[in-house]
Amino acid sequence: MAGTDSSNHNETEQAAAAWEARSTVARLAFGQMAAQTLGAATRMGIFERIGAGERAADDLARDLGTQPQATHRLLRALAGLQLLTETAPGTFATTPAGDLLRPDVPGTMLALARLFTRPLLQGGWDLLEEGIRTGRTTFDTAYGTDFFSYLKDRPELSAEFNAAMSQATRYVADVVPAHYDFGRFGTVVDVGGGDGTLLAGILRAHPGLRGILYDTAEGLAQAPERFAREGLTGRVTLETGDFFASAPPGGDLYLLKSVIHDWDDERCTTILRHIRKVVPAGGTLLIAEPVLPPAVPAGEPDLTYLSDLNMLVTVGGRERTADDFAALCAAAGFRVSSLTPVPPQNVFHLIEAVPVPD
Repeated sequence: MAGTDSSNHNETEQAAAAWEARSTVARLAFGQMAAQTLGAATRMGIFERIGAGERAADDLARDLGTQPQATHRLLRALAGLQLLTETAPGTFATTPAGDLLRPDVPGTMLALARLFTRPLLQGGWDLLEEGIRTGRTTFDTAYGTDFFSYLKDRPELSAEFNAAMSQATRYVADVVPAHYDFGRFGTVVDVGGGDGTLLAGILRAHPGLRGILYDTAEGLAQAPERFAREGLTGRVTLETGDFFASAPPGGDLYLLKSVIHDWDDERCTTILRHIRKVVPAGGTLLIAEPVLPPAVPAGEPDLTYLSDLNMLVTVGGRERTADDFAALCAAAGFRVSSLTPVPPQNVFHLIEAVPVPD
């Protein structure tokens, strides 16, 4: 009997493992459907219309002017994706994840969800196979121009991109100031810092610091409002420019957050060399980026590798390992002095580098 019990137990475990494997493939095959469902719901304002309470599907359909049965089916799908919960038949409330898709909650990810579910970004992904064969950026092929030039010609889309990047940066901005010794510096220069989300977080935590925010006119468009809202205008200088052409002098700490992964090695080296020209002998370069391990670890799914492919198809950049960052820095006249993970459960690392004497 013992042998039979053991055999049955093994068969049960094998069946469970086989089911989990099939479920993994099915979830991935349905992934685009999930993204489209999320995108439609955010564009329709589903989560903000439900708000902090709960709403009946029929009531929501009247509010939206949508077909009641189809609306109910959309809400059920969102519940299946764990963004809503069906509190009673036909009545729905948001989950903690769904709350992040409302515009009025701290830590909202609404702009991020809208941007990454746009058909626009799917254009490059539709040509992924071509990108893998050629190594070229397929967004350029799909739209006849590069991603940032496309944004430049479309102010509303550029504003949405800036909002999405701000939301992506907010979590890092909340934790980084307490996990790096910014207080030993006088002026931090945030190169390519967009609306200043990270710089504002650092300045709030370190009242003795001053800041310089450096980006294109499009990147800086929402920055004055942010610093004014947070009472930091007097401590920040906004400088418009192109980091492929120069970097502003005046800082003893130069910060790059989510810039390096947008570009190939040659262009990254150009950016870093411009910073090397202006950083003082005792100054520091701080790069905040995901850092890939030498090999993919087994276990939980890691979206950083999808981000890596997104860099390939959309902008031509890539995610990098610690050795990759060390090589980039060395090519530009820097030496990596430390690499610190950003807690908790955060893919970002702080890569500190110092200038190598000429």
